[in-house]
Amino acid sequence: MPDTTPDPTSRAPIQSEAPQPRQYGAVNWLGLWTLTSREVRRFLKVYTQTILAPVVTTLLLLAVFALALGGAVREVVGVSFAEFLAPGLIIMAMAQNAFANTSSSMVISKVQGNIVDSLMPPLSATELTLGFVAGGVVRGLAVGVTVALCLLPFVPLHVTSLGFILFHGVAASLLLSLLGVAGGIWSEKFDHIAAVTNFVVTPAAFLSGTFYTIDRLPPPWHEIALWNPFFYMIDGFRYGFIGHADSNLTLGVVLLAATDAALFALCHWMFRTGYKLRA
Repeated sequence: MPDTTPDPTSRAPIQSEAPQPRQYGAVNWLGLWTLTSREVRRFLKVYTQTILAPVVTTLLLLAVFALALGGAVREVVGVSFAEFLAPGLIIMAMAQNAFANTSSSMVISKVQGNIVDSLMPPLSATELTLGFVAGGVVRGLAVGVTVALCLLPFVPLHVTSLGFILFHGVAASLLLSLLGVAGGIWSEKFDHIAAVTNFVVTPAAFLSGTFYTIDRLPPPWHEIALWNPFFYMIDGFRYGFIGHADSNLTLGVVLLAATDAALFALCHWMFRTGYKLRA
């Protein structure tokens, strides 16, 4: 009879299996977290430029306007001019830095040609929008907290409504982050995004009641200011500190939420269609 004892030195053939694609649920949480972490770490690595520099700029603005206008306008809507001015400076710094974070990220990626690194992973248009925008919101909030802490030794900041402060701070950072994504996708070079900054963001921020109450504006500028979303985010944020608003607060909340939703839909469409992102 033949020997049927198995040879211990023999090896069984290795059964190779084809690699299976990773399965994702309704949301690719790992990819979303990775993109958000990249955007946050990108500005944290140069925190002296992205967080500390806005503090210096804000303190200089406070000193200039307090010295230039404080003597003539010692009190505004029942509070000192410095106390009236501080919330506007805080949220303006938040908005500008939230915009700078997303717009610079998009434009640099497009100019350097590495935007494909963000488009190739299995991320939906919603996840791409949320990932980029989250980095801008985090930077805006970080700048806001840092600026507020640095203003405290010079200006008394009294919290009247923490809810309004948090809502308008997040809504403002979200609005400018979304605007930065849309502007960055639209831009083909740095000159284009600089035009958006100089002709849209800066005028809208400075003409929104940051340094004054819009009740001082003559017609038709007063009516024009009421159509500026930047005015409502500053007015509601300031109300959280001094308890005074120049507009209907409910209208401001609704308008900010609607503007954020409209900009989110625009950014989602840009990513979904590949507008100016794919060759």
